[in-house]
Amino acid sequence: MWLVGTALGAGGTAAWAATPDPPGGLCTTSDRRLSELSGLVTDGGTRRWVISDGGSRVRVYELGADCAVAAVRTAPLDPDDVEDLARGADGTLWLADTGDNGRDRETVAMLTLDPTGRVTRYGLRYPDGPHDVEAVLLGPDRTPLLVTKELFGPAVVYRPERALEPAVAGQVLSLTRVAEVVLPVSDSTGGPIGGFGSRTVTGGATSMDGAVIALRTYTDAWLYPVSGGDLVGALGRTPVRVPLPGEPQGEAIAFDGDGGLLSASERRAGEFGRLRLVPGAAALASAAPAIPAVGAAGEPVSGALPPRWWSDRGVAELAALGALTLTTLLGALVGGRRVLAARRPARAGARGGSAGRTRSGRRRGPGRRGLRASAGPPPPGPARWRRRRGSAGAPGCSAAATRGRRGA
Repeated sequence: MWLVGTALGAGGTAAWAATPDPPGGLCTTSDRRLSELSGLVTDGGTRRWVISDGGSRVRVYELGADCAVAAVRTAPLDPDDVEDLARGADGTLWLADTGDNGRDRETVAMLTLDPTGRVTRYGLRYPDGPHDVEAVLLGPDRTPLLVTKELFGPAVVYRPERALEPAVAGQVLSLTRVAEVVLPVSDSTGGPIGGFGSRTVTGGATSMDGAVIALRTYTDAWLYPVSGGDLVGALGRTPVRVPLPGEPQGEAIAFDGDGGLLSASERRAGEFGRLRLVPGAAALASAAPAIPAVGAAGEPVSGALPPRWWSDRGVAELAALGALTLTTLLGALVGGRRVLAARRPARAGARGGSAGRTRSGRRRGPGRRGLRASAGPPPPGPARWRRRRGSAGAPGCSAAATRGRRGA
């Protein structure tokens, strides 16, 4: 297993400098069926397909130029949680049924939907327990890479033990851990989890010619040049950053036929996602240089700096989050004590009866409880003893009889 990432600078990992155009809005994905849009592909021309995670059967939506659903492709198979979409050179759509928020799935799957509508399932099993995966990178040899979604720590890359050909359909293949990806620092904003979202991988894409791959987070896309179809090796090069700020919950990404980068988002907090385009983004990745090598099992080669997942910004945000949590807990504790203290006098006044009411709603006068509350504790003597023992003794017992029993 190789650890790949960019060389470190003072503020964490570095990205190759580039100035892409800001994303331009194409249309709004307002169809309710696209509320959880999580995967996007194109045919290199004008046709675009998307998926929404969840559902009880395979559904792929083709979008028109205005983001309206123009057609739906379905298959009689019930996936668990489809999170990403890829497209092969033959037009086959690859659906990553790899979502696992609870980390409790024993197996995950890649599903293929060919142009004739036939669906095929390839079961996959991790070597080290369940993971949540929302990004897939499809190579030219029908071997996908699965990239985990991690809030803390590097994203882990897994590859099936063999190509997913029809001959192995229906089997459960083992996945191999082949890399870890450390994304550079970003100051882009957006998504549901603040600054932590800039390191959380939510989608992947491969360019039409296979020369560039991209991983996206809630706030940015990171583009890597590919040489000789080696996707794992590409992840070891310095990426180009393409900011995607302001998306409600961005999880979908794709390349068009001209190397433009398309992105889309789920609906969140009532805000619809939009389909956006950064023209010519793939060309920026071709200038990215190679990075210092990092050895097997994460051991750096002499002179190279090992990647790390944290940054000054990430540590500061984590510290701020911890301080906010502690302050909130202390505030709740102090506030709770004040509320209890305020309730005690009110309860005492209610027992007095002068301001209270009976169950029928009538005001009640000061009874025994009221007299006792207003006059303080009763004086010592026979009356006090009679009150304590009277409830336990026989009705109508006299004070003398009570004293006599006590003496016996």
